[in-house]
Amino acid sequence: MSHCVRPLALVLALALASSLAQAKPPKPAPAPVPTAEFELAHNLGAVGEDRLQAIVDRFNKESGSTLKLVRLEKGGKPAALNLVSRYDMSDVLSQPKQFVPLYEMMTKAGEPLKMGELSADLKAGSLDAKGRLVALPVLYSTPVLFYNKNAFRKAGLNPDQPPKTWFEMQGMLDKLQDAGYACPYTSSWPVWVHVDNVSAISGLPAVSDKGVLAFNGLPQVKHLAMMATWTKANYFKLFGRRNEASARFHEGECAMISTDSREHTDFRDAKGVELGVAPLPYHDDVYGGRQSSLADGASLWIGAGRSAAQYKQAAKFVSFLISPEMQLEIVRVYGGLPLTSAARAAMRSKLLQDGDKTLDVAYASLNGNGGKSAVRVANIDPVRIITNEELEAVWDDRKPAKAALDTSVHRGNVLLGAKPLLKKAQPF
Repeated sequence: MSHCVRPLALVLALALASSLAQAKPPKPAPAPVPTAEFELAHNLGAVGEDRLQAIVDRFNKESGSTLKLVRLEKGGKPAALNLVSRYDMSDVLSQPKQFVPLYEMMTKAGEPLKMGELSADLKAGSLDAKGRLVALPVLYSTPVLFYNKNAFRKAGLNPDQPPKTWFEMQGMLDKLQDAGYACPYTSSWPVWVHVDNVSAISGLPAVSDKGVLAFNGLPQVKHLAMMATWTKANYFKLFGRRNEASARFHEGECAMISTDSREHTDFRDAKGVELGVAPLPYHDDVYGGRQSSLADGASLWIGAGRSAAQYKQAAKFVSFLISPEMQLEIVRVYGGLPLTSAARAAMRSKLLQDGDKTLDVAYASLNGNGGKSAVRVANIDPVRIITNEELEAVWDDRKPAKAALDTSVHRGNVLLGAKPLLKKAQPF
């Protein structure tokens, strides 16, 4: 019996040891390594932020992503995605190593980016020296003249015949003033409109082919001097350096405004305004007649130092933005120019059924040349500040037009070291 008991006891002991070993709690699994938030930074106002949030919500719902909106902090580290406005481009140009070229990110993420489908008008400032897309030109526009048809009727003007030239416009401003308008004409984005685009339309770009500031020629001087006389006559009112004037037009206070074409979506519910739109006027005494205006606006830039997984999500968001459905939605909501040729064709049948001719007017103004002159004075922060100061000195009757523009060009070129700005505009 003793020989049988020992093996049995041994078996029981082994079984007990085995059960005790299995009863021990398993070692805790290693904690997941936290990843940075997948964020889209912007500096839009409250209305623009709400509209952008709707687009982000739709993207997250359709793709299962977790993209989050944050504020774009000046001088701060870029987010994974960054919506950079025309007036914030200096931050990108001053810290190129903080960004990754769009074409490079899309290639590594395995997402196709068909360059040929993107409108040539909308590539200014988004291409490197080899013609590769370094950012996505999401919300581009060109300056146009919006006017209140009701104001025209009150002044005895034909509401369907807006001014074609600045000379013709002066006579209309006089009648609008006589009709009781204390603000016949105003302008948002004065440097963008009255330096970059007036220069381009006059056939003398504000920046030379060698990248040197050159907006102090005769047409620019005559234009600024004309604006000075309009200020003295109370035909022209300036309310700020950005889009402060747009609120005055929206409230029906001003009869005409020159500003970005995309603002037609903001003016749909303007107080007492029946909206009319026309190309920015031109000076008919300039050799060669009216030339093309320029396109520019907000573009999407990719922050450096992100994970491969985040770049895959960023690439999906880019593809989402340029899809035909989203192009229609973005243009309808934001009013920017359609980015792809397919979207542009669709606009004519879908978006313009309500009689809004802004897109037609904008494209006629660009005339296929909106992407020319990749450098804009309005995009170079310190130069724009100098130029605004000098413009205001003229409009406040503190300085003649020629002296102000000469000073702007000289100070700007000295500040930039008279180096070719075209190189400065391409951070990659």
